[in-house]
Amino acid sequence: MKISRLSLLALALAGLTSAHAGKTLDTIKQRGQISVGISSGVPGFSAADSKGQWTGLDVDVGKAIAAALLGDANKVKWVPLASQQRFTALQSGEVDVLSRNTSVTLTRDASMGLAFTAVVFYDGQGFMVPAKTKVQSAKQLKGATVCVQAGTTSEKNMTDFSRIHKLNLKPVVFDKFDAANAAYFAGRCQAYTTDASGLASVRAKEAKDAKAHTILPDLISKEPLGPLVRRGDDEWLSIVRWVVYGLIEAEENGITQANVDKLKAETTDPTIGRLLGKTEDTGKLLGLDKDWLVRAIKAVGNYGEIYERNVGEKTPVGLARGKNQLWTEGGLMYALPVR
Repeated sequence: MKISRLSLLALALAGLTSAHAGKTLDTIKQRGQISVGISSGVPGFSAADSKGQWTGLDVDVGKAIAAALLGDANKVKWVPLASQQRFTALQSGEVDVLSRNTSVTLTRDASMGLAFTAVVFYDGQGFMVPAKTKVQSAKQLKGATVCVQAGTTSEKNMTDFSRIHKLNLKPVVFDKFDAANAAYFAGRCQAYTTDASGLASVRAKEAKDAKAHTILPDLISKEPLGPLVRRGDDEWLSIVRWVVYGLIEAEENGITQANVDKLKAETTDPTIGRLLGKTEDTGKLLGLDKDWLVRAIKAVGNYGEIYERNVGEKTPVGLARGKNQLWTEGGLMYALPVR
């Protein structure tokens, strides 16, 4: 039987209306829980309270994914991972997604069997010193001992920075983040280096007097942080990526945790209608239902709400939006269109 070109075109278009769920999503649905790799404790990004409840920007990303997939932001198994453990845990299938302040680099993206999804925080590596030293710039640290965590981009960046500026920095390397923090505050190093957001988190959590420690203004690298998944499951990658983009687009369009239900019921704006599944079913293309983004927003709010609640200027971490402001406000946070 001959099939006309028109019929072939119709079949091709039909294939665009739905997507195969993907093996990771199928596994998560059968398990009834998503396994998320997080840091072992970086206030503002992922940290546990005295009751073992995890909060932070990276945690909220995991909750949003769970809400979109399973309808419940609490159906998450949190897996705290040290820097050296994080990639192996994802490669081996111990976790479904790594939402753990991890920088996107070419080497990591191209050689580890992993794939980055979207940037959730634009960061840069900085240095912290005791304020009493009066040091004003990282270029004044000639010959200094510097605490740094092993297995991170921070260690390599510092070595490059030291060589370029002939600083002869002396790294004091620790396997665990907590050990590096403790060593700096015990005075074993003259400076401490990691992502600037990490320095702010450490200072807020560990310093007896935050004003006694200065985060220097120099940023020596680009550190775009975002969730990773395993290569080979494009459908799962798309889900994680578009949940993040959906939260950013929600902020762009004024959709909040408080007004999402009202907007879905009453809006006549075609963009908002599409985002909230009122006029189009984008969830079907991801193997989800049409309310996937509504549930994510109701669970954790839009990107701006997540940022301000966890690391914003009114939190102990106290980070201004800066580069993480929306592109419409002069920042770099730009989501690809959910359409």
